[in-house]
Amino acid sequence: MVAVDEKGEIIGHILFSIISLLAKKGVIATIGLAPMAVKPEYQNSGIGSALVKEGLNKCKSLGYQHVFVLGHPNFYPKFGFQPSKNFGVNPPFPLPNEVFMAIELEQGLLNGLEGKIEYPPAFSAVS
Repeated sequence: MVAVDEKGEIIGHILFSIISLLAKKGVIATIGLAPMAVKPEYQNSGIGSALVKEGLNKCKSLGYQHVFVLGHPNFYPKFGFQPSKNFGVNPPFPLPNEVFMAIELEQGLLNGLEGKIEYPPAFSAVS
């Protein structure tokens, strides 16, 4: 999704990708939020927040149950994200607990799904 200014120029974007939760109950498709960016001159004006809110609503409308993000611990919690460790879900690689977060798009949807997130191989190809 993108945000545009009055001239139609892209000033912000957000991307959601299908990722996997390798849970005790099997492999579960979930969503990874990344990247999200807003042009510097438009930051702190609510554009990033609007992109996150609209993106989460879209994920829910498409039937996804949860979203994971590697992001700033002072930004994402205001949307309901909390450390994924709180749900028993580990990041795909070592990270501080506070930067790898998850949100349930309906309460309780991560109950009993302890495991580890895995990104598709294309994510590893980026250098």
